[in-house]
Amino acid sequence: MFRLRTSIAAKLVLGYGLLGIASIVAVSLVFYSGTIGVIDQNIDGKIMAQTERLVDNVGREGLQSEVQRLLSDGVDSDREIFQILDAEGEPLAGNLASWPSVAEAPDMVTSQVLRNGRSAPARLYLRPLVQGGTLIVGRDLSEEEAVREVIWRALLAGACVSLMLTVAGALLFRRSIEARLGEIRRTAAQIEAGDLSPRIPVTGNDEFALLNRDINRMLDRIELLMEGIRHVSNAIAHDLRTPLSRIRGRLDDALRHEMTVPRLSGAAHDAIDDIDNLIRLFERLLQIAEAESGMRGRLFERLDLGRVVADIGEMYEAIAEDSGIKLTVDAPELLYVDGDRNLLASAVASLLDNAIKYAGPGSIIHVRAGLHHGDASIAVHDNGPGIPEAERDKVTQRFYRLDKSRHMPGNGLGLSIVSATATSHDGKLVLEDGAPGLIARIVLPLAPG
Repeated sequence: MFRLRTSIAAKLVLGYGLLGIASIVAVSLVFYSGTIGVIDQNIDGKIMAQTERLVDNVGREGLQSEVQRLLSDGVDSDREIFQILDAEGEPLAGNLASWPSVAEAPDMVTSQVLRNGRSAPARLYLRPLVQGGTLIVGRDLSEEEAVREVIWRALLAGACVSLMLTVAGALLFRRSIEARLGEIRRTAAQIEAGDLSPRIPVTGNDEFALLNRDINRMLDRIELLMEGIRHVSNAIAHDLRTPLSRIRGRLDDALRHEMTVPRLSGAAHDAIDDIDNLIRLFERLLQIAEAESGMRGRLFERLDLGRVVADIGEMYEAIAEDSGIKLTVDAPELLYVDGDRNLLASAVASLLDNAIKYAGPGSIIHVRAGLHHGDASIAVHDNGPGIPEAERDKVTQRFYRLDKSRHMPGNGLGLSIVSATATSHDGKLVLEDGAPGLIARIVLPLAPG
């Protein structure tokens, strides 16, 4: 019973059943009013018309003879009712042995009357006469009552059949819903047990199919994120173990030998440098988390993207020159986006750091801000070795490095930060073949208005 009260399928079935019953009742009422109601109206109309015709066209003396004629002409006389009463209520002519009280006349009434030795239902119109007395005109309703009974039986039988079909349809509806929900629950149970690979079967194109597709996309994203977390955990363990082992080794070496001030000072400085590298690693991880969380979206402001690029380019000109690299900046003004100046500046700086580090001396780096297929774009193009096409989708993963031996400085977070920053601004990072070199492009939506 508790399950029925809490089951949405049971509630839907109950609502569907009540709606079906209400529909049956409504249809029955319409059908009844369209049959019996019309018949009753036609009978009343005929009775009143016949009454007024008798009163208007026949005088007092001829009324009795006219009634006798109508009762003996053989035209529907077995169903017609006529009765003339004098002022004292005594019968003068007619075919009724009993009749209702005439105190409320004129009126249209339905009553049991005694006619031809039997009791029958009748529809009667009691019409007072100007010269005194009452004229009763009516119609025997025995046949109408039989028709009414047949119709009621038909409606009852139809209602029972419809109700059974409604219940069967409701139960089938509930079974279908529970089956579709059962697929979702079984998949959820498998995922809860630790297996992230199952997906909900998608059949058809109904609301459940659309929901299942959305859930499957969500599960794909969750599985991807969990894989990323596992990868990040492994990479962090690898990247932390080496500097921590180095710090421990240097400190241990300083303690094992003669503890002179220069030796201890050197060991302390080396340890501090390694610790600073670890701090920078965690700062970059926090920067990625902050960009992905969207928390800084509240700090977005209207800014000129060209000015941001020009400022960062000017800052890196000396660094590029010292590295033997030619850096050119093309940053027209009035290219407006909504965003966080510090995040975007940091993203451009990360792209320039990578270009300078991997392009090598003698290369050329071109930074340009402008439009790209209707969106705002920041492109950093170098003529260095570039990134193989098969690796471009991987280099935005945290700690992923083309340098598998990890001999070059860095921790594989630069492009991850840029990608997270672009995503937090409703944009994306696109890596293209520069032929030669690489084009790293941040695409952002233009500010509205």
